[in-house]
Amino acid sequence: MEKKNNKPKQNNVPKAPKQFNLTWLYVLIGCGLLAAYFWDFDAVATTEIDNLQFSEMVVDKDVEKVVFVKKDERVNVFLKGKSLDSKQRYKEVKNNLKGPQYYLAQNDFKAFSDELNRIVDEEVAARIAADTTLTAADAKQIRQEYAFPITQDNSHNWTGELLLWIFPLLLLFMLFYWSMRSMRGGIGGGMFNIGKSKAQLFDEKSNYNISFKDVAGLEGAKEEVEEVVDFLKNPKKYTELGGRIPKGVLLVGPPGTGKTLLARAVAGEAKVPFFSLSGSDFVEMFVGVGASRVRDLFRTAKEKAPCIIFIDEIDAVGRARGRSMMSGANDERESTLNQLLTEMDGFSSNTGVIILAATNRADVLDRALLRAGRFDRQIHVELPSLTERKEIFGVHVRKLKLSPDVDLEYFAKLTSGFSGADIANVCNEAALIAARHSKKSIEKEDFNNAIDRIIGGLERRTSIISPEEKRSIAVHESGHATVSWLLEHASPLQKVTIVPRGVALGAAWYVPEERHITTREQLFDELCVLLGGRAAEEVVFGEMKAGTGAQNDLERATKQAYAMVAVYGFSDKIGKVSYYDSTGQSDYSFNRPYSEKTAEDIDEEVRNLTETACNRAKGILLANRQNLDTLAGWLVEREVLYADDLEKIYGKREFGCEVADETSEQSDN
Repeated sequence: MEKKNNKPKQNNVPKAPKQFNLTWLYVLIGCGLLAAYFWDFDAVATTEIDNLQFSEMVVDKDVEKVVFVKKDERVNVFLKGKSLDSKQRYKEVKNNLKGPQYYLAQNDFKAFSDELNRIVDEEVAARIAADTTLTAADAKQIRQEYAFPITQDNSHNWTGELLLWIFPLLLLFMLFYWSMRSMRGGIGGGMFNIGKSKAQLFDEKSNYNISFKDVAGLEGAKEEVEEVVDFLKNPKKYTELGGRIPKGVLLVGPPGTGKTLLARAVAGEAKVPFFSLSGSDFVEMFVGVGASRVRDLFRTAKEKAPCIIFIDEIDAVGRARGRSMMSGANDERESTLNQLLTEMDGFSSNTGVIILAATNRADVLDRALLRAGRFDRQIHVELPSLTERKEIFGVHVRKLKLSPDVDLEYFAKLTSGFSGADIANVCNEAALIAARHSKKSIEKEDFNNAIDRIIGGLERRTSIISPEEKRSIAVHESGHATVSWLLEHASPLQKVTIVPRGVALGAAWYVPEERHITTREQLFDELCVLLGGRAAEEVVFGEMKAGTGAQNDLERATKQAYAMVAVYGFSDKIGKVSYYDSTGQSDYSFNRPYSEKTAEDIDEEVRNLTETACNRAKGILLANRQNLDTLAGWLVEREVLYADDLEKIYGKREFGCEVADETSEQSDN
């Protein structure tokens, strides 16, 4: 029987050779320079001696010569060859025939010479004293016996001194080179490529598969953008009639509404080169870099025309000029903007190059950037409607394992005011909650908890709250719930709880209808609901025992009251005027558009409006005091109540709870 070979087949594809990292080469060169810098090339292995040992060598006539080295402040001692061979005490330096064998520390040549003469004079005097027959001529002959050459070495270590200058310069150059590479973000091609564009190119080779089918909702915006894509695919269809496609399309809308996603879909649908970058990619600390990158971007785009350039968050470079508080603070950004304006609609032609940009701060953009000929079209990408939210839920739950009880239309009603990014976060949070509880599928309860988690924050069941505080929170939230249930234009209640979430000690969730125009009566009812919590505390506990839990409610009520008086013209005393500046110019001005007397009148009207709303809420609560106490007691006992529970206390809501659209809105305690 043949044995089967179960060994896996080896892949015959040759592996790519590993590239040598030049950083290691730089490290080796640096180590070599460092070693050469501290290495003494002229140093020889010698032994240090003292004056007494040197005197013995001179007396024994073992010294051949000495060399005074000024730069090292030492005297090198060279011994005679016969002394090295014959005397035992020199055995340690016997093999060092070239010498010097010893050295003597000395920094003064004259002092050394005087000391050497003294040693010789003492030895000559001793010999003459021992032999009285010696004459002066003999003394001179004896001195010659002890004589040896004495020289000075005043040379320099040119290698060391040269490295003393070269090594710091090379080190500074390497540090500058590495810093320039880091500043370029790793882009190759040399240190002068800092002026090159950072745009990322998507083309047919990129296999970018996102299409308009992946973008739920945004029907109006998609229709506008699809026309741009169609022009790039079939230009003759438009040019034959004498028309021209817009040069620029600006996507404007709140954060998370899908502006960037729509641009990504354009990149997948257009099938033409698509350059993507952020407005901040143009801004650098070096003067002229931003303008250089703009020129390089458009030069590259013209070479690949027809193509699309997408600039995300264009307000980073397109802010209105001349608004800086400091002179010259924005010179680089403004020069970059000037270059961008010139490239978009200057003397040079940009045929086939379409600019697509996105921002959520269109009010701060320069007017020259928004004029016709640059951005011909502004597409407003608004928050999704009920139908669009349902479609967005459908896109984000494709890969989720849902339970049969999940109704996407129900959750679309609960998320009015949510952007596409918020809905995506809800779906992801629901999946995480289900996985945390080891469920096999995502249930309706998980989505409800996810919505509560995103709106109110993390539930804090472990917070220690005294019974008195719990009672106060329950009364406060009962006030909100009661007023909203009994007022005609107030948003119907969905749920009220005294379980702490995030920074709130309690919360009430409402289901307001989706409307584009709000009347004065509706705003006033909403103001009464906001102040219903504080009104309930004053009704139950008295004005002096009301707590600080209404801080968030008072803040929101004050802003709404100021809007009613100074923006919407809902004040009889102030009149039908609005002091709101939609252009944003007032943000850079220290002057208010009204006098001090008008400011006092506005403050007085706001105070009267909030007091009237609070008194109205108190009247409603006093008329229903028994039901208010019952509701607060149920909240203390159960902690969470729903609209069905309020219906048991107050009866069916007279004004109807069925609305065209619903959401979850939090009221903090």
